[in-house]
Amino acid sequence: MASTASRPDRVAKLPPRERILDAAEELFQSEGILRVGVQAIAERAGTTKMAIYRHFDTKDALVAEWLRILAADYQAAFDRVEAEHPDRPGEQILGLARFIADGLPALSHRGCPFINSLAELPDRSHPARQVIEQHKAHQLRRLVGMCARAGLSDPEQAAAEITFVLEGAQVSTQNGSVGQAGDRLMRIVERIVGSVAVPR
Repeated sequence: MASTASRPDRVAKLPPRERILDAAEELFQSEGILRVGVQAIAERAGTTKMAIYRHFDTKDALVAEWLRILAADYQAAFDRVEAEHPDRPGEQILGLARFIADGLPALSHRGCPFINSLAELPDRSHPARQVIEQHKAHQLRRLVGMCARAGLSDPEQAAAEITFVLEGAQVSTQNGSVGQAGDRLMRIVERIVGSVAVPR
């Protein structure tokens, strides 16, 4: 949802539902889900609580929709690397790793929204948590498929290792424990994939 336009100018042009989602994204990312109330979202969006409840039955439904949009952005990254590297699954995997590596600097300030949300939502029946779990399962299935097409001997194990590296790099960046996390991530994934050159 980011834009080069100033936030007030950009948000003023959005339809009401998108203004609400934009405000929720900003507040959930910066302050966390539990600390942000519907009234704060309404004020940030320049609307009312009643208007929010016309679009979203509950705050939980709003949180779930925000995470559904984020998940779609990650799935779009899979689509992009597949389109950019047709019939080259090894480079697709490395392109996906590069997408995560390039996003790490932003995580150092606010952290991964999926990881942060899981920490705040221990109830596995929460609709937002279900969105995250379904997204992660779908992401892993797509990665297993890439590993299989790349000819890796154990695609499920390779996909698990890559997932551990990608998610571990995000946590390490968030807590500041490991320097040069993006470069290290790329070197590890390159070793898992094999001799495919890292895209630059």
